[in-house]
Amino acid sequence: MEFNARYAVTGLFAIAVIAALFSFAYWLKNTSGFGEQARYQIRFTVPVSGLAAGSGVLFNGIKVGEVTAIRFDPEQPGSLITEISIASHTPVRADTLVGVDYQGLTGAANVLLTGGAAGAPLLDHGTSGLPELLADPTASRSWMQLAGRALGRLDEMLNRNSGRFDSILEGLERMTGGGKDKPPTATQDLPVPIDFPPASLERTWQLAISEPSVLLAMNTDRVQQQAADGSLQAFGEARWPDNLPNLFQSKIIQAFENAGYAKAVLRPADAADPDFRLIIDIRSFQVSTSDNPVAQLDFVAKLVDRTGVVTQTRQFKSELAAAGLGEQAAVRALGEAFAKALGELVNWTVASI
Repeated sequence: MEFNARYAVTGLFAIAVIAALFSFAYWLKNTSGFGEQARYQIRFTVPVSGLAAGSGVLFNGIKVGEVTAIRFDPEQPGSLITEISIASHTPVRADTLVGVDYQGLTGAANVLLTGGAAGAPLLDHGTSGLPELLADPTASRSWMQLAGRALGRLDEMLNRNSGRFDSILEGLERMTGGGKDKPPTATQDLPVPIDFPPASLERTWQLAISEPSVLLAMNTDRVQQQAADGSLQAFGEARWPDNLPNLFQSKIIQAFENAGYAKAVLRPADAADPDFRLIIDIRSFQVSTSDNPVAQLDFVAKLVDRTGVVTQTRQFKSELAAAGLGEQAAVRALGEAFAKALGELVNWTVASI
C-alpha cells in the first residue's frame, strides 16, 4: 500500500506540472509576445530621451507590445526609426497619433499610440516592408524639453516688453509705498497743428475716432528705437505722457477740434450712432538709429460709414532726419513728422466725408 501511494503522489505531481506548463503557454500566447504580433516602424523627428529596446508600447493607455529595435536613418540624420511589435488585434489606423509617454521624473519612456477615427483605414502591412507611422513632434518631447521651450518663449516675451513691465513694477512700488524715491522722468509730448482752413458751419456729420491698432511691442509709453537688426527697443529714458494708441487718439481728436470740428468728433464710447468712423492702424512710429537718427512714421487711415463700408483709405508715411544726435533731437523729429501727418489726416478726412 505504501508503494502504491508513493506512485500516486508522483503521478499527481506530474499532472500538476503539465497543467502549469499548459497554463503558462496559454498566458504567453494571449498576453505576451508569443501571441500573433504585428510589426510597425515609427519615425521620430525630435530627440526622444529614455526610449530603448524593451520599452513598452501603449494603445490608449493599455500595454499592447514593446519596442524591438531603435536605429538612426543614415539618409536623414535628424530622424530616429523605432520598430515595435504589438498585438495583431490592435486597431492601428492611418490617422493614429504617435507620441512618447514619460513616466514621472524618472524619464522612463513608452511609445504611446492614440485612437484614430473609426472610419479611417487600418494601416496596411502589404509586402514592401514595415508600415511606417510618423510621430507627432509636440507629443514626443519630455517634460524637461517642453519646460525649456516654454521658458525660452517667456524670456523672449519679457525681453520684448521689458519697458512695460518696468512701468508696471514701478507703479506697484508707488502704490504700496515700497522702493526708493526716484526723480520723475520728464515726458515728451507730441505737437498738434493749429493752422487749418476755416471750418464750414454747414457740417452736420458726426465722426468717431477709434483707438488706433498697434503691434504689442509698440503699445507702450516708451519712445521706441529700431536697431540695425530691425528689433524695437526703448530709446533711452524718453517717455510719452500715455501709451502710443491712446496718445494718437487724443492728439487726433485735438487736431479736429483745432480745425473747428469740436462738435463733430467724439470717442466711440460717446458716439451712439456716428455717421463715420476713423480707423487708424499704426505700422511704425520710432527712431531709426542704424546711422544718424531718423524719425519714421507710417500709419493707414480708413474712413468707414454707418453701414460698415470702407469709403476711403490712405497711407501716411514719412521719414525725417533728426537735427542732432541726442535724445531731444530725435524726439523733436518724431514730433515734426507726426504734426505734419496729422494736419494732412484732418484735411483728407474732411474732404472725403
